[in-house]
Amino acid sequence: MAAALSFLRSRRFRNLEFLLGASLTLAICLAVFFSDQLFPGGADKMDLLARLAPPFQNAAHPLGTDPLGRDVLARVVAGGKISLLVGFVSVAGAVLIGVLMGLISGYYRGICDMVVMRFADVQLALPFILLAITFIAIVGGSLTNTIILLIVSQWVQYARLVRGSVLALREREFIQSARAIGVKDWRIIVQHLLPNLIGPVIVLMTLNVANNILLESSLTFLGLGIDPTIPSWGGMLASGRTYLQVAWWVSVFPGLAILLTVLGLNLLGDWLRDSLDPTGRTSR
Repeated sequence: MAAALSFLRSRRFRNLEFLLGASLTLAICLAVFFSDQLFPGGADKMDLLARLAPPFQNAAHPLGTDPLGRDVLARVVAGGKISLLVGFVSVAGAVLIGVLMGLISGYYRGICDMVVMRFADVQLALPFILLAITFIAIVGGSLTNTIILLIVSQWVQYARLVRGSVLALREREFIQSARAIGVKDWRIIVQHLLPNLIGPVIVLMTLNVANNILLESSLTFLGLGIDPTIPSWGGMLASGRTYLQVAWWVSVFPGLAILLTVLGLNLLGDWLRDSLDPTGRTSR
């Protein structure tokens, strides 16, 4: 047991963690990026004579086909476009809003801090599923609305992380000295505060991309997310559950794609956390 724990803490394991996470993430991103070249017919091309063809028996459909004769592999890769788009864009939006609010709240304090943090407390008190149902009921389900929902639900994490770091940094001597000699606030924020926030924020971003892919798939599976006519991993899971007993591959391979993507991103996130935030201050 001691030897196993020692290995898990070793640099060799961290390097292995990085290689595995980076390899999985890179392979999935490359497949998604070159999907049009890999599958010229697209994800919606139907072959009605090969409906529900099982996997590993036909070179034309290596992962089998769905009830409409569409290639499962092509749809899994096409669905990756949507899931990765939602994951990265929603995290980017949450970072922009959260970092800005956290900087304002932590640096200026006072009424700004009170307003931002009270609003954050109210939002954190709302369960995500309740927020999702209310939001989708008002504006409807779509790709854009799913991204907006994830941004609205997650900017608070970045705001609280940045605020806590800024409150600690603003009392440091180099910040106090800059303020004493009349350096403008925006210059202090850009030149002194932001560089010290990049590490923890990047770690949280990596972990949240994986989390958002899971959330998007869950919302679409429940009928609260993306239009079912658009290929997505959650949509494939939802449409394939009816055929689990006769065509397990329709649901299993999209689920496996979600598993591998989330695993790769989480491994990268853990490696980044250990490398950039060794004191463990980043929220998990």
